[in-house]
Amino acid sequence: MPKLLLATSNLGKIREYRLLLDDLGYQMITLAEEGLTEGVAESGNSYEQNARIKAITYAKLRRLLTLADDSGLEIDALNGEPGVKSARFAGEAATDVDKVSLLLAKLNGVPWERRTACYKCVIAIATSEGHCNICYGECCGLIAFKTKGKNGFGYDPIFFLPELGKTMAELPLEVKNQISHRGRASQHVRQVLQQLPI
Repeated sequence: MPKLLLATSNLGKIREYRLLLDDLGYQMITLAEEGLTEGVAESGNSYEQNARIKAITYAKLRRLLTLADDSGLEIDALNGEPGVKSARFAGEAATDVDKVSLLLAKLNGVPWERRTACYKCVIAIATSEGHCNICYGECCGLIAFKTKGKNGFGYDPIFFLPELGKTMAELPLEVKNQISHRGRASQHVRQVLQQLPI
């Protein structure tokens, strides 16, 4: 079974990708399982640049087909922030709780109808030769006034989906994977992987 390197240390993302791509004939392995402890600086100015940098770097380093993503939350009332800086919004060592708390503080006093937001995800699939396919996904909703739900990670407890009447963190993982930005981008990833020679 060919290997697909998941170029992330985020356990939530790893869990989701293993469900999203589990039936495509690849053995999904992590950076930790490959003994890769060196990080790759996300120095790009866009999700695509960061995903591409990570995927190509690790693919060449291990000579393995590699999946890397970059994703973020864009809030209209904050002029698109935190955007590409979503993971480091509250500082390099900040927890998910820290990031959510800072975001809610910045939105203090912003009325419901102006709390519109979009989760965006760009996934790069790189071959060991450096060829790269890019896949996109997004999911739009509103930022809740307080956290709700214990599932998910990141900003999921405050990302409210009006059509479901729940935050992303209230959804079972199987439901989240059908509608999330990562789930939608992964639908395109599946097409790319199915076309690659195994």
